[in-house]
Amino acid sequence: MTYDETIDWLFQQFPAYHIQGVSAYKPSLDNIKALSAAFGNPERSLRFVHIAGTNGKGSVSNMLASMLTQSGERTGLFTSPHIHDFTERIRVNGETVSEEFVIEFCRQVRKLKLDLEPSFFEITWLMALCRFREQQCTVVVAETGLGGRLDATNIIMPVVSVITNISLDHTNILGNTRPLIAAEKAGIIKPGIPVVLGETDPETFPVFESFASQNHSTICQADSAISYPKEIIGYQKENFATVARTLDILNNSGFRISPENVQRGIQNLRANTGFMGRMEIVGQHPLIIIDCAHNVAGIEKTLAGIRELIRGKLHIVYGTSSDKNLEDIATVLPAEATYYFTTFTNPRSAGSGQLNAVFANRFPESAFFTNAVEAFDSAKQASGENDTILIFGSFFLIHEFYDLISPAGQK
Repeated sequence: MTYDETIDWLFQQFPAYHIQGVSAYKPSLDNIKALSAAFGNPERSLRFVHIAGTNGKGSVSNMLASMLTQSGERTGLFTSPHIHDFTERIRVNGETVSEEFVIEFCRQVRKLKLDLEPSFFEITWLMALCRFREQQCTVVVAETGLGGRLDATNIIMPVVSVITNISLDHTNILGNTRPLIAAEKAGIIKPGIPVVLGETDPETFPVFESFASQNHSTICQADSAISYPKEIIGYQKENFATVARTLDILNNSGFRISPENVQRGIQNLRANTGFMGRMEIVGQHPLIIIDCAHNVAGIEKTLAGIRELIRGKLHIVYGTSSDKNLEDIATVLPAEATYYFTTFTNPRSAGSGQLNAVFANRFPESAFFTNAVEAFDSAKQASGENDTILIFGSFFLIHEFYDLISPAGQK
């Protein structure tokens, strides 16, 4: 099969959460353990940094991978979802997995004639492990897909576990309180392995403390009393503080990540990891910012960062998945902005009727679109060169805008 045929087969053969939602979730490690055994347990020959959390795990993963790459490590990076192409999920020193590897790996999976029903994420994670083993990675930074305890990535034994923060998201799967969600994320804590907490608060800390005590693991809290590179703005300061504490543990575990490696890792973040879509400025006149915030806590942090940068009038292009709590999201959106609510092509998109029902009365200066391109064009036409356009929401919405805007911000 060609690469395109192979990707179509992947999506059709295995249920994918980013397309089907909760029905694709496999709450067990049995599948991935069986699959990994069939491929010689590639995770056993690799060293890992394991990262979970409601928000920020993508930013933390990419920063750490970039800094490790700058320090001379052969660094694997596993993240999800992708923005442009499937291969973005699996990188080694910034280079995406080759189409040839994807084709060959899927050919081997087909030969197995599986007597189990894995998910798309489980197959993708196994592919990543095999790629990292083949490429002889000296360290792998792995981001969980959903939760932690029963996430497919949780078959690894890391050098350090990282939990960025806890807020209400995916409550139909992980639980409807922060302590319940914290317990799922805490499932990545392993016996004797230190865990870094990017956030500490009275509601969730006892959960982590209990898990760490049971596993004889040391809790290391992020320290915000540090100096930040000038490139770190908005909510990325919290993520950088988490990264800095994780680097302390890595440097005490045989790695050599110098302050120069840290600075170059930030400066070369896009080249080393393909990182995009988090407080990313993609245009100047008007100021255009793209962000993937998709739940209440993430949106609040994004908006706080925008207040540091905003110029002129604020125009917001927003689209989200249908399973998000739009009523809660509406309460944190700024009343003074002009809104362009839109659907996007992914089948999980919230529809125009759903968006209109929640937002129309709350935000009189709003328009509704069934096409993200039209929403963006309308925002640009209404904006002056000294205004600000914020595009945020689902990763799938952001995907559609990267087809319009180059990294230099030119349409």
